[in-house]
Amino acid sequence: MIVGASCRAAAASASAAGWDVFAADVFDDLDLGATAVATRRAVPYPLGIEAAVAGWPAGPWCYTGALENHPDIIERISATRPLAGNPAARVRCVREPARLGALLDAAGLRHPETRLVPRGVPSDGSFLRKPVASAGGHGIGIWSGGEPPRRDGDFIWQRRVRGEPLSVVLALAEGAGRLLGLSRQLVGEAWCRAAPFAYCGSVAIPAADHPPGLVDECRRLASLLAAEAGVAGVVGVDLVLEADGRASVIEVNPRPTASAELVERGTGVSIMATHLAAFGLRSPQSRGAEQCTDAVWSKAIVFLPSATAIDGTLLDRLLDVSAAWTAADGRPAIADIPRPGQVLRAGGPFLTIFARGDTPRDSEKCLRRRVADALSLAHRRP
Repeated sequence: MIVGASCRAAAASASAAGWDVFAADVFDDLDLGATAVATRRAVPYPLGIEAAVAGWPAGPWCYTGALENHPDIIERISATRPLAGNPAARVRCVREPARLGALLDAAGLRHPETRLVPRGVPSDGSFLRKPVASAGGHGIGIWSGGEPPRRDGDFIWQRRVRGEPLSVVLALAEGAGRLLGLSRQLVGEAWCRAAPFAYCGSVAIPAADHPPGLVDECRRLASLLAAEAGVAGVVGVDLVLEADGRASVIEVNPRPTASAELVERGTGVSIMATHLAAFGLRSPQSRGAEQCTDAVWSKAIVFLPSATAIDGTLLDRLLDVSAAWTAADGRPAIADIPRPGQVLRAGGPFLTIFARGDTPRDSEKCLRRRVADALSLAHRRP
């Protein structure tokens, strides 16, 4: 059983590794339904998750983003079925800024100054205000002063780090860890119609292009999380690579993250088989997942500038272009496809689009073209 805000990528990986998947998330998109044995919408999120999974087989379960923001829900579901993921106590260890900061300081790893209250925080644009229950960069803004939040603990104030935003995917097990992949984050991109600071995709960085110093820091971080924090499985870390070549750790996500599926496409490593194995669950025989290629993969989450109805005409157009791009790539080119009859809100997610190329630059160029084509389809009139 897989639950979270969006389960599609994890469900596809687990299914390809031989598992029968039951999935509950916010969207219940078409391709999730095609992958999983059973699906349900978990609304309102996150409180709807517990009701959504009621009555499903009492097998093992795991979570995707952004359930790490709700360790109490992790605890309650874990009381009724075995958890193949990091328990609430370990989640709190790496999600609470003070505890994570102390771990990073002891290991000599950088992280931005973080404050829990706005008192004394500079209002000159050097700090960001971030929701404590952050996910995908939503709700982040530049702090310019003003009224404090109504409730203590809803936000943190974090010094802004300048540099290149990166996603790191690590595999942790038995107190040790290894680097699975690196990608450059796409954040607040206008061509994705994304809000400022919103995560809207990733472009894989080939292993040959990994800076040696950064790789060393990632390995140290993996060892720290596994040995000192007790975190296991496939996890993601958001970094900013600064001008001097050093990385600052922005956030640790103790579960498979959005960029992990690029690692699976590029290396052939099954993300969910790796994740579940860390918790003692060996995957059944593979159902024939695609092998890796030498291509550089990228993905974009496309947002809608205006409310859009998903009717049969639009869906047919999307499936047609998806079939053409998929034939060219050898892997599904469009994912998170909404079901017909929905009206998607302005500013909300529309689709996830993939592209491949010989280099990161070529891959991103192809990705941008596909995003533009998909947006034009959404607003073309019959």
